[in-house]
Amino acid sequence: MRHLVANRKLGRTSAHRLAMLRNMVASLIEHGRVTTTLPKAKEARRFAERCITLAKKANAATDPAKKLHYNRLAMQQLHDLKAVKKLVAEVGPKYKDRVGGYTRIMKAGFRLGDRSPIAIFELV
Repeated sequence: MRHLVANRKLGRTSAHRLAMLRNMVASLIEHGRVTTTLPKAKEARRFAERCITLAKKANAATDPAKKLHYNRLAMQQLHDLKAVKKLVAEVGPKYKDRVGGYTRIMKAGFRLGDRSPIAIFELV
């Protein structure tokens, strides 16, 4: 039974999975849209929503120490300075009035090689 098992393994080790999700979310922030398999997109959505929430908190904070704290927390998640800067400067303010649901997953058919379901993962 899979009681209290929250994430998908995606056929990878935990370190590889975490690195893949970080890279996917960094690409999403940089480009606004990523095409990937449906299970990867669903798992990356959880990661992306958390990062965008941190950026919103960084923009809402009035204390410079709090802003720095949330920037560092975002950096801990993404490990990509360019993506974090864009996240805090552009993406966070864009969603300041939105309560969750910052990303969209649209099904885009099946991959030719192995019939894996493909999805377009994008910022709303």
